[in-house]
Amino acid sequence: MPRADGQPLAQIGRLALRHEGDWWNAYYAMPGTMERAILLGSVRFTAVIENPAVKQGFMDLMRELVGRMIEKQTGQRPIWPGARPAPEHERSGNG
Repeated sequence: MPRADGQPLAQIGRLALRHEGDWWNAYYAMPGTMERAILLGSVRFTAVIENPAVKQGFMDLMRELVGRMIEKQTGQRPIWPGARPAPEHERSGNG
């Protein structure tokens, strides 16, 4: 999707959700890497796997946090293209 001036939008970061051990962690990360990712919040994995409304609520809250961070720094609200699976090299499994 292009900007109003016809230029393509730049991805300046992303919300990355990872199942790590007993936790589902939300990070702000740069595109294509988890290096230097910032932990935003965590919730017990059993709480989200057993309750889709809690899972969606956590995702919405973390998306709002990232949106506010980006807006504060850039003056623009981010456009969320939708969920994408993590690249294979970033997947941490349940460890």
